[in-house]
Amino acid sequence: MARSLSRPPKTVDLHAEAFIGDLDSYEIDELLAESLDHLREMLDAAIYWGYPEIKFIHGKGKGILKKMVYEELQYYKSTGSISHYHPSYQNEDIVVVQIGV
Repeated sequence: MARSLSRPPKTVDLHAEAFIGDLDSYEIDELLAESLDHLREMLDAAIYWGYPEIKFIHGKGKGILKKMVYEELQYYKSTGSISHYHPSYQNEDIVVVQIGV
């Protein structure tokens, strides 16, 4: 049976409050893990749907989420799943991921 992924938005907010309803029941490390899972889910869906690029909002804060996002994107790049990634020219709180060549 073929798996079908829903089309992701072109820009994805990785802040937990954007996709989790009850934040009070989570610890900070759990929220970070949820954000990374959300990144993977949306990036995999973008690859599946043949998007040329997708943007992820990681924000400022202490930079913990940003660091984790960039580490995850480095893994995707090393496996050949994405072409490259870079901070948005308009807003450094956003990373632009180029999926195709």
